[in-house]
Amino acid sequence: MILLVTSSERASECAEALHGGTGEAIVVAESLARASTLLREDSYLAVVLDQYLLETEPDEAETTIEQMDTAILVQVNLAVSGKARLLREVRAALQCRQREEGRARKAAIGQLYSELNDTVTALLLSSELVLETVGPRTAGRTAGEEKLQSLHELVKKLRRQLETAAPPEEVQECRRI
Repeated sequence: MILLVTSSERASECAEALHGGTGEAIVVAESLARASTLLREDSYLAVVLDQYLLETEPDEAETTIEQMDTAILVQVNLAVSGKARLLREVRAALQCRQREEGRARKAAIGQLYSELNDTVTALLLSSELVLETVGPRTAGRTAGEEKLQSLHELVKKLRRQLETAAPPEEVQECRRI
């Protein structure tokens, strides 16, 4: 969903152009105060803000921008911009947002994969050390030793699963960075 903030008479035609060009639902706010209310009520991909409102109401504009959460800001001068330019700028901003989200997702997956690998390694080493201190018994193992051996086997299985399931492409890219 995209929020178009403008007091321009062209608001409805700009909203139609944006909807047709992006496929996103467009909500129009005729003032910065109304935009602030809408931003508190819902989440938006982008906020298209008419530069005229930024210049005439700078304090209210700052408040509105602070409430945007994760929406990307697109500033346009609707007095001089045609629908084609407006659409190009919004599409470019949305593509930029998608790339940024992709990079953030890749970084999070890479971090999680790395942390999981570290934890599995620590579990494996700890269980091996404990098993070595117990040592081999000729008379059989106690229930606790058998459970420890079972735990060790599960950790080894998890390690194999992590190694055979090649890290997602995103993780490999993150490691190169």
